[in-house]
Amino acid sequence: MNVFVAEFIGTAILVLLGNGVVANVVLNKTKGNNSGWIVITTAWGLAVMTGAYAVGWVSGAHLNPALTIGFAVAGLFPKNLVLGYVIAQVLGAMLGQLFVFLTYKRHYDETTDTGSILASFSTGPAIRDLKWNFVTEAIGTFMLVFGLLAIGHINNQAFTATLPNGEIIKGFTGIVGPLLAGFYIWSLGLSLGGPTGYAINPARDLGPRIMHSILPITNKGDSDWAYAWVPIAGPIIGGIIGALAFAAAFN
Repeated sequence: MNVFVAEFIGTAILVLLGNGVVANVVLNKTKGNNSGWIVITTAWGLAVMTGAYAVGWVSGAHLNPALTIGFAVAGLFPKNLVLGYVIAQVLGAMLGQLFVFLTYKRHYDETTDTGSILASFSTGPAIRDLKWNFVTEAIGTFMLVFGLLAIGHINNQAFTATLPNGEIIKGFTGIVGPLLAGFYIWSLGLSLGGPTGYAINPARDLGPRIMHSILPITNKGDSDWAYAWVPIAGPIIGGIIGALAFAAAFN
């Protein structure tokens, strides 16, 4: 399998299972309506784990431009693959969100709250203050990247992948890697997800937000593009700092 196809498929799985649980919790007349934050954060951790198990053996399962860009800046990933990975991740997120919409189509029709509908696509702040929302996303993604690299430092075999050309890269593969990544992201959601919904992944937010803007959703409302730069810029900056901090501390 091509590494870009792998990132596309893995990110589609990530968003389908991740935003699928948000739709189940916030949309009207679902079996999981109002089941709460612990359900959302648990399922997102499992979504990351599943996407990583599915394609980690091919591409390293970044599934997140913040990881890909951060690793590349820190010299942990080949720069010539960055653009292809990022494009594949965004497109995969769009496909995953399309499947969420199709799965919950009748529940979207029954939901009148535009904020809940948008929440099942992309993130938004609990208290809107863009500079502090940016800081929250940067800190969350710093911890994501630094923490995953630090955990992988203990068990390096579980956090490396071999590309088709034989090059070894940082990624999430093997039996242990995706499991640890899933548990760690579950922890991040519980601890740091409250202020902004913890995008910590530009593709996870941008791809579904694009789909929100183009799909024929009943009671759609605004896609909130004024906020969209926060879950893109915050994670990228935080991811770069996290990867550089790890490289400085441990390499």
